Amino acid sequence: MNPTPVAADKQGTMEDPNHPLNRLTPEQVEELGRELQAIHDEVFAELGATDAAYIRRLVKVHRRLAALSRIALMNSRFTPMLVAGTAGLSVAKILENMELGHNILHGQWDWMNDPKIHSSTWDWDNVTPSSAWKHSHNFVHHTYTNVLGKDRDVGYDTIRIDHRQRWKPAYLAQPAYNVLLAMFFEWGIAIYDLDFPAVKKGRKSKEQLHDEVRAIGRKAGRQVFKDYIAFPLLSGRGWKRTLAANLTANVARNVWTNAIIYCGHFPDQAYVFTKSEAEDESQGAWYLRQLIGAANIEGSDLFHLMSGNLSFQVEHHLFPDMPSSRYKEIAPRVKEICEAYELPYNTGPFLQQWWSVPRKILRLALPGGGPRPKPGPYVAPPVPAHASGGDALRAPFPSAV
Repeated sequence: MNPTPVAADKQGTMEDPNHPLNRLTPEQVEELGRELQAIHDEVFAELGATDAAYIRRLVKVHRRLAALSRIALMNSRFTPMLVAGTAGLSVAKILENMELGHNILHGQWDWMNDPKIHSSTWDWDNVTPSSAWKHSHNFVHHTYTNVLGKDRDVGYDTIRIDHRQRWKPAYLAQPAYNVLLAMFFEWGIAIYDLDFPAVKKGRKSKEQLHDEVRAIGRKAGRQVFKDYIAFPLLSGRGWKRTLAANLTANVARNVWTNAIIYCGHFPDQAYVFTKSEAEDESQGAWYLRQLIGAANIEGSDLFHLMSGNLSFQVEHHLFPDMPSSRYKEIAPRVKEICEAYELPYNTGPFLQQWWSVPRKILRLALPGGGPRPKPGPYVAPPVPAHASGGDALRAPFPSAV
């Protein structure tokens, strides 16, 4: 940890003694890291047949749902089949992108040594090539999470979501083009992964950019052919309705993915850091930054499944290589550590987390802006005297607004 104040940031972290980066001693930070690493190691030591059965079963469920939905849409001239096929395909695409594609490409299931469910072989239903996404997401984002000037996921180069980002007139339009980004999120991410600013600054060659554009072109071409040419043609006279259904399913998947990702990274609860705050950090300091730089979303088991368990974004950023199906299991232990070290555990209902994001995007579209209140240290809820069988109230988390 670097105790040197950040002169360029007048509201900087290092000037705030209550900021989580300052509240702990270096020894406490390292102990925090060891305790969190112990959770990781314990889970990986017991991974086995039950975990493998979960992901293999989910792959089968997804493929059957996708196939049945495609078959229904071959008869899309009949409205009930159109509705059922569109809904089923939307759910199948969400499952594939969130709980399957995102997590498999993180290497969460590589320990199985199954070539069919492995980060090196999985090709997801997305216009972004797997290799490009793994670099920009697995390496850049998860290494430099929420570090201004390092993590390009902070606003995706187009949206001002922190008051320390220098304002420019183009940000005035961000509430409008954020809606378009949500609808066509997979295309926005594909363009974002090309990293045009790096080419402009000379950090990336035009030859590399050309190769990446060709790779995206090939991948996007296959996706367009599949959803907007091949399957509509298989519907015969109902091809226009199938085309519309496929477009609807893709937009539904994009909007849902965008909402879950934004809720996990951009709410007021999540901390953003300067380069100096993340410089030369130890493993414990990296764990601490991941812990306070993400936010969870509360919901049912079905909600967690449809979010790819990214509703446990805190646990995901602590352990991106851990099977997502284990996040709910370890969440209580992470809360205990937060309480012991007087750290926040950022969480809230979906609507609360989601609403704080467009509000922030609208506020920071204008010049100025300032830091928003953060949650206080996590405090476990008291167990009512009449509770039995381990029942307890949900933890009362401080409002982020």
